[in-house]
Parts: sequence; C-alpha cells; structure tokens
Amino acid sequence: MKIATWNINGVRARIENLVAWLKESNPDIVALQEIKTVDETFPRLEIEALGYHVETHGQKGFNGVALLSKIRPDEVNRGLPGDAADEQARFIEGVFSVDGGVIRVCSIYLPNGNPADDPVKYPYKLSWMERLFAFAQDRLTLEEPLVLAGDYNVIPEPHDCWDVKVWERDALYLPPTRQAFRRLENLGLTDAVRASSDAAPLYTFWDYQGGCWPKNYGIRIDHLMLSAEASDRLVSTGVEKHVRNWEKPSDHVPVVAVLDYAA
Repeated sequence: MKIATWNINGVRARIENLVAWLKESNPDIVALQEIKTVDETFPRLEIEALGYHVETHGQKGFNGVALLSKIRPDEVNRGLPGDAADEQARFIEGVFSVDGGVIRVCSIYLPNGNPADDPVKYPYKLSWMERLFAFAQDRLTLEEPLVLAGDYNVIPEPHDCWDVKVWERDALYLPPTRQAFRRLENLGLTDAVRASSDAAPLYTFWDYQGGCWPKNYGIRIDHLMLSAEASDRLVSTGVEKHVRNWEKPSDHVPVVAVLDYAA
C-alpha cells in the first residue's frame, strides 16, 4: 500500500499536476494540504474519474485538507479535537478497512507560526501541536496502524534545511517547535523518511522566491509519522522531487511511504 502526503498549494490551480501525478505515482491513499477551497468547489470529478474516493475539509481561500483513496473510508473525522473554537480547516482523519483490520490515515496542515514574535500565531502553532500530541496519544491506545501525514511546518534537525543560520529564528525551527515534534516521536511515532534514509540534503519544500529551487535551497517539513503497527510494515519511502520541476508547481513535493499492508 502506497500512502502519500502533498501540500498542493491550491488544488484548483494545480488540478492538472495532481491528475498527472496520480496517474504516474498511483498511490492508494493521499493526504492533501492547502487545498484552498471549500468542499463544494473541490475538483472531485477529475479525481473520481481515476477511481479515487474524495473526502475534504475545506476552507475558502486558504488552509483545507483532503483524503483521496482507492478504498472508501469506513469513517471520516474532520477537525483536530481539543478546541471547539478553532475554525481553521487543518485536519481530517480516515479509517480504512484492510486485510487483517484497519489503517488510520490523517491529513495534517500544521500552523506555520510566523512571525515567531507574533502574540497569536506562534502560540497557536504550539497549542495545535499540543492538541496533536493528545490526539496521537489517544489513537495509539488502539494499537492500530496509524499514519499522521502532512505538512508539519517543522524542520526537525539541522540537516533538514539548506542553511541552519537562515532558519534558526524561524517558527519552523525554534527549539519549542522541534521539542514538540520530538514529543510526538517519543510517543512511539516513527518519522518514516528518516527511518529509511539519512541522506542529506533531502528536502520537500523550496520557496518560489530567490531562486530556491534551482539552488536547492530547500527544507524538509512534510512528514509521514507512523505508529509502531504501521512502521513494522514500512517497506520504503520516497520524495518525488521531480514534480517540483513541472509547470505551475506547488512549492512542496509529494512524500510517499510503501507499507506491506495489502488492501
């Protein structure tokens, strides 16, 4: 089973790229972030024509997450628990029946948090990560394969960015951000990409500005975090970097993991 995460940076603007990539990569389950559209205007027909089921949690103009899957989910939950007043569309969970049980896949778009000295934005990021920790802690008690896939807006380690001095005061790299990410790992979640590769550089995002793509000034912020039951089935991972070179690309590229977990 091939599971992917991709911050599409506007699904309607990049529907041709998404369709081309689905045909080329042929993932079983896809977690999309930054779809930037309400549910009613998501371009589902083009995706359903390829045999995918579509579940969305959209928002007008920004944010928004989705799950595309060849398997129809048994259950879908929208919104990260823990703050009923939070109206930002950043989380969707799907439960899928597979051989021997179920697999849970979440699409996560974690807040950016910049500027880090903003009295609202960075505290919101940290509180969201605290809610994600509580959610993961609860789900792990089920002892099921769980994949928390998405744009975490977290640079875990110095070698996950092209120049740590450029990022050391950024909300994506500040010590409290990385400590919150480490707390997730300490729950028993595995960073799938780093479990299968220690390559550096290995990036998933290149800004549109400053010639970052041709200079390879990238960062690794898109992650697939696996429960023990999922990581036991991990076969391989990949960063499909070539997609960044397509016409009208997202500034992120798909990150994939193959699990030995037959549908």
